[in-house]
Amino acid sequence: MTTPLKINKPEPIVVEKKLISFNKKTEVLPTIKALEQGKMILINEFYGDGLTLLLEIHKYLKKKIRNTTFQEQHDYRDKYRKLSNNIVVEVISGNLTLKKAPSIGWLEEFYPKNNHFLLTLPQIQGLNSAWQWYKNGISIPVLRNKIHPYYGTYFPTRFEHLTLFDTWLKHYKGSKKTAIDVGVGCGVLSLQMVQHGFQKVFATDINPNAIVGLTKYMGTTKLSRKIDLNLGNLFGAFEKQTELIVFNPPWLPQSHKLGSIDQAIYYTDTLFVDFFTQAKKRLTPDGKLVLIFSNLAQITNTSTLHPIENELAHGNRFILEKKYTKSVKPASNKTKRDQHWRSLETVELWILTHPEGYTLQTNPTN
Repeated sequence: MTTPLKINKPEPIVVEKKLISFNKKTEVLPTIKALEQGKMILINEFYGDGLTLLLEIHKYLKKKIRNTTFQEQHDYRDKYRKLSNNIVVEVISGNLTLKKAPSIGWLEEFYPKNNHFLLTLPQIQGLNSAWQWYKNGISIPVLRNKIHPYYGTYFPTRFEHLTLFDTWLKHYKGSKKTAIDVGVGCGVLSLQMVQHGFQKVFATDINPNAIVGLTKYMGTTKLSRKIDLNLGNLFGAFEKQTELIVFNPPWLPQSHKLGSIDQAIYYTDTLFVDFFTQAKKRLTPDGKLVLIFSNLAQITNTSTLHPIENELAHGNRFILEKKYTKSVKPASNKTKRDQHWRSLETVELWILTHPEGYTLQTNPTN
C-alpha cells in the first residue's frame, strides 16, 4: 500500500498567552510598532479589519521605502512579509471565527483533526486565493480545458513561453513515444505534450503538492495513463532514456532561503550543472533537450550569468540546435509594481542536442 504524500501546508500556530487584538477602533500606528517588535496581533472581529491593517502597513512602508527599482521592490516585499506574518486569525473546526470571513475548503481538508489553532493572515489569504483557483479553474490559452492548481503549486500567470513551446511542438517531427517533464508544477507542459500526441510523459517534481494535485486532477481518466508522476528532485526515479526532455527551470538565482513554492521561481547554484549532468545520461543520441527560460535575471541586474549559455560554452555536454525568443507583453495597468523592465524581457526556447557523432556510453536501465 502506497504511503500518502505529506503535502506542504501552513503550520498551525498554538499560542497559550493572550494576544494584542486589533479591530476598527484600534489605533494603527502603535499596532504597526508592535508588529515591528515581533509581537503577534490577533484580528478578532471582522475579516475586513485584517485587510485594513494590511493596507495601513503598505501606507507605512511606502513612506520609508521608495519601491521603484527591482532591489527596492524586493526589500519592500521582505519588510511587508515580516510585518504581515505577525498578524494572526483564529480557526475553529475548519472555519475562520471572524465575521464576514470567506469559506475556505482547504481548512477542513488540511486540518481535519485540529479543531482550534491560529494561522497568519497572509497564510489565510493564500489559502483563500488558492481555493478559488482550485475550485473555479484557470484557463490557459494553449490548453483545451481549465487547470485546477492545487494549493502550494506553481502555475503560470503569463503565457508567452507556453505559446513558444506550443508552436515548437506543432512542428516537432521526432518520436513521440516518451518524454520527460522535469518540474511538472501544475502540469501545463505535460498536458501540452499529450495534447500534441505524446504517448507517455514521465513527470517529476520536488514539491509533493504538485504530485498530489495532478493526481487528483487526472483521476482515473486517460490522462492518468499517459502522464506518470514521480516525487523527486530533477529526474527523480526515471532512469530510462527518452527522445525528449523538457525543463522550465526557475528564472532567477537564489537570493534567500527557499520555501516550497519559491523553488519554482529561484534556482540554486548547483541546479543547472546537476540537471545537464543527469540529462546527458537520459537523452537518446538523437533526442532533443528543450529548456524554457528568460532574460529576466540579466535585465533586472540580479545576475550577469546566463546558465544555459554557460553550459553551452563550458559544459561540453550539448550543442545548440536552435534558440527561439518572444517578447513579453507589458505589465498590466492593474499591477501595483513598477515593472518598466518588462519592455526588455524576452522568453527563450532553447533546443539542445548531443554533439554530432556522440555516442552515449551509459546503457539504459530498467
